[in-house]
Amino acid sequence: MATIIDGRKLAADLNAETAQRVADLKKRGIVPGIAVILVGDDPASVIYTRNKDRKAKKLGIRSILKRFPADARQSEVLASIQEFNNDDQINAILVQSPLPDQLDETSLVQAIDPAKDVDGFHPLNVGKLYANEEGNYPIPCTPRGIMTMLNKYQVPVAGSNVVIIGRSNLVGKPMLSLLTNANATVTMINHLTADPQYYTKNADLLIVGVGHPKFVQAKDIKPGATVIDVGINRQSDGHLVGDVDFDQVKTVADKITPVPGGVGPVTIATLMQQTVDLAEWSEQDAARKAVNC
Repeated sequence: MATIIDGRKLAADLNAETAQRVADLKKRGIVPGIAVILVGDDPASVIYTRNKDRKAKKLGIRSILKRFPADARQSEVLASIQEFNNDDQINAILVQSPLPDQLDETSLVQAIDPAKDVDGFHPLNVGKLYANEEGNYPIPCTPRGIMTMLNKYQVPVAGSNVVIIGRSNLVGKPMLSLLTNANATVTMINHLTADPQYYTKNADLLIVGVGHPKFVQAKDIKPGATVIDVGINRQSDGHLVGDVDFDQVKTVADKITPVPGGVGPVTIATLMQQTVDLAEWSEQDAARKAVNC
């Protein structure tokens, strides 16, 4: 029977560390700040952004939740982003997806100051991750959180055979870069891949994010593998399930994340962690500029 990777416990530990870092910054007169922009009233997004706002405030982070109606114009949202770009009290900015059809999400993400891009989606930060550049820059929070999970549960990465199912910009592609940078051998497959089981049955580590409930079954898993389920799917009875058939796969895997209670809590905790990172990096940049003046 697999070891269950407890995302809630990991998130609690991360949040405790973040709260301490916030307290230390406040002693130096710095209060980390995050601004979340929500357009429309998508129920999941409303809940998610509200949870982010509450968690930030609980940790001592200054939090602004800026809401726009579903018919908001591109120029209005861009103006709000620019306002936060110019606000020295805001270190982190994110635009909550999904967005209404009339808005160009790519342009909005590109308008965020890369130094405040807490989601790590700006092309400059994506390129730095892909190139494995040294230095400080934000990384997409779900992949970064998964790397934290693997480290905490001592899952080998370097030299391991890793398979990622799903090629999204949010998870799959940055996950590929992080794992490659960590010296794993990585294969990315998708719904058009011929004979996907050929790949999954040979994976020491399987990361699944395709948005299909119980897509991965026990027969797809190499015995003793670690399985990370990024999917969240709401069933007709209201229950949440992942992209992995948890009850089946836990009898074959060595380690597995549950849904809920796995990747989700760690993603939000990582968002808070990265907000504080951005505040600290901003302080360091200001100090360097002062020395060079």
